[in-house]
Amino acid sequence: MDPRALPPRLVIDPSLPPEVALELRSSPHILRMARSGARVDTTHNPTLLFALPGFLMLVSVMAGFTGLFAVSLGFGLIVLMRWIATDSTYRSTRRRLRLAREHAARYILPEDLDYPCQMLLRRAQNAVETILNSRVHRDGLIDTIDNQVTLPEEVWQIGQRLRRLSSMHAEQGRIIPRELPPGMENAFKPYTKALDAAWTSLSRRVRHLESYAKQVLKADKVYQTHRRLEALAAKTPEYQQLIADTVRDELAQERIRELADQAAHVRKLFEESILEARLAAGELIRTPLT
Repeated sequence: MDPRALPPRLVIDPSLPPEVALELRSSPHILRMARSGARVDTTHNPTLLFALPGFLMLVSVMAGFTGLFAVSLGFGLIVLMRWIATDSTYRSTRRRLRLAREHAARYILPEDLDYPCQMLLRRAQNAVETILNSRVHRDGLIDTIDNQVTLPEEVWQIGQRLRRLSSMHAEQGRIIPRELPPGMENAFKPYTKALDAAWTSLSRRVRHLESYAKQVLKADKVYQTHRRLEALAAKTPEYQQLIADTVRDELAQERIRELADQAAHVRKLFEESILEARLAAGELIRTPLT
């Protein structure tokens, strides 16, 4: 399946404390429970779990069946261990559910968005992933902005606005009738245009991210070529000596000059690609969503 057609990943407010963000990210099903208003079942009664083993132990004591007593004791221990594990899971789920409700506005699930907004958010996430996984980013060559901090914040800001836009789209769908009385069409147009303007602005923002990612990919390819050439450049004196020793003087000078020119050309391409990536990043700095 085309990755661009996949739903977006969970987005969490990057300003949350890391331990809280990690807790929320580790249990998306709990976040969905919090969104839907579901509750953890509190009606289970642990006493019932021990009723049968307790009854068997009582019977064995009264009847003097030591074998039955041992079996009952073993069964009781198994039930006890299972109850401890179940109770621990129950308390952990309840704690995570409480945390998810406390921070309900600080994360965005795919189902919080309508389909067009899901696809736009996914595009933004893919662009950021491309940038952060690039070699030029990891080697600190495109440090015009602090990608590790700024780009997750950018995705969060885009996601928040898309969630709001999705909600208002749904609200319009409920309020505006499918068939409008004659002459009433224009009355609703300003509201529709407002949402269209917001969508256009967010789409442009995502295109800026994608443009940045495209320039980073280009810089990455040139960077890899540049690194390979550097490995050869270290051996340039050997190549120059080989040519000087085996080729007549005029041709030797030309070939030696070509080696130097080729190294300079790739270096220039590399520097230009890094500059283009930084300029693309500058578009994000000049028009911050925040």
